[in-house]
Amino acid sequence: MFEIPRLKFEGVSKVFPGVRALSDVSFAIGAGEAHGLLGENGAGKSTLLRILSGVYRPTAGHIAIDGKPVAFANPVAARQAGIAMIHQELQQVARLSVAQNMFLGQPLTRSGIFVASREQERRAAEALAAIDPNIDPAVPIGTLKVAQRQIVEIARALLNRAKVVAMDEPTSSLTPAEFERLAEVIAGLARDGVAVVYVSHKLDEVFGICRRATIMRDGVVVDSVDLADLPEKAVVAMMVGRELAQEKHRSHKSGDVRLTARSLSSATKVRDVSFDLHRGELLGIAGLVGSGRTELLRLLAGADRLSSGAIEIDGRSVRLSSPRDAIAAGIGLVPEERKREGIVPLRSIISNMALSSMKVFAPRVLIDNRRLRRVAAEKMQRVNLRPFLLDRPIRLFSGGNQQKAIIGRWLAAGTRILLFDEPTRGIDVGAKAEIYHLIEELAAEGHSVIVVSSELPEVIRLADRVLVMREGTVAAELEGTDLNEHAIAAHAIPQSKRQPGQADAGRASA
Repeated sequence: MFEIPRLKFEGVSKVFPGVRALSDVSFAIGAGEAHGLLGENGAGKSTLLRILSGVYRPTAGHIAIDGKPVAFANPVAARQAGIAMIHQELQQVARLSVAQNMFLGQPLTRSGIFVASREQERRAAEALAAIDPNIDPAVPIGTLKVAQRQIVEIARALLNRAKVVAMDEPTSSLTPAEFERLAEVIAGLARDGVAVVYVSHKLDEVFGICRRATIMRDGVVVDSVDLADLPEKAVVAMMVGRELAQEKHRSHKSGDVRLTARSLSSATKVRDVSFDLHRGELLGIAGLVGSGRTELLRLLAGADRLSSGAIEIDGRSVRLSSPRDAIAAGIGLVPEERKREGIVPLRSIISNMALSSMKVFAPRVLIDNRRLRRVAAEKMQRVNLRPFLLDRPIRLFSGGNQQKAIIGRWLAAGTRILLFDEPTRGIDVGAKAEIYHLIEELAAEGHSVIVVSSELPEVIRLADRVLVMREGTVAAELEGTDLNEHAIAAHAIPQSKRQPGQADAGRASA
């Protein structure tokens, strides 16, 4: 395979009090190789990357770079040894310039005192020129798109002559076009001899970028495989320890209209949107990033104000001026930005569950803790929370279980209309199947559900029908045999962005 690998894990184990997170992890990555690291949440991937980047010290075993064992006392030592870590949540200071962020923690100085700002900008521009010369090193990094900010992190790695670049869910907030650009950058890193460790729950990306992958489960290495030799479902089975059933969508839609939206408009992103949502219906909303999908859900959840239009629930007109109004009307939002908008990270599962229904558990002044704990236990069993630790801070749970806890919150509040914005973003394949099953169970029980998703197979898998949004309006309504990826993409793409000869329907690619 390779005589001396660029990066090698040899018998790496990590034990925390009462928990064995990694056990005898061994595999190697060659220079110039983009290597996938796969596994469900809790498989040990994050712990391994923290050891690689100097955040943790291994309990046993070691890492070797170019055949030489290394030990990192801290992240600075790892960076100095040529390890660059690009996190899902970028570690950047928004108000500082691109160049300042690229030299964050290790500024260039004159006489060891004054920061050499011009020299920093010059070197930053040289590193960026190899990847994206359109990024100005002098502008505040907070003004850039997420994809550009990730490219800045990669340029920072080049600046430090990184030998290994580890990417943790780098595309969770990227559009398909931005992903294609990132894939080109990764290919360029590999051509220059950099070893890339690529962690993603999106297997199609891993198959497209990586030739080999190491699969982990429960803190151990299941196998290192050539991806060309295995179908995706076989990789999934190795990740979860079983084959996942491929269930077909079943409709539970009734004739009763639960929510009516008429000519909804906001100040910016939504223009004259109308639709009905039935009892037991799963309504999908698709479209390009910026098409108004999320903004429509925020209007329904009372998070943004209507500039015009009307909403009825069960035939009664409602005014949704705030999330409190939406909650009172029986509407609950599971937001796209789960960690920032969906949870209070330091509070327990019980506390997070009670956020939308405190009037139920504290009708006067004091909280009825016995009732709160009973309801929390009932709802968290209903959503299959794992591990079943109600007093544990929610930040310590996987993304899939955080999502389950948010769903449990709305069940505790008696919510009848559930709005899901990117319900499986950042969630592993096993938990994704559970979330799908849970959403369909809710519809079967009579809840009305709206799902926004950038993943076309997901929205098709879940929805009875799909509204395709384009530039703030509903461009098409698809169901039955008309509901497919090509039709959605064709209606989602604005006319100005279509290629010459591209048909209006059925021929666009996602």
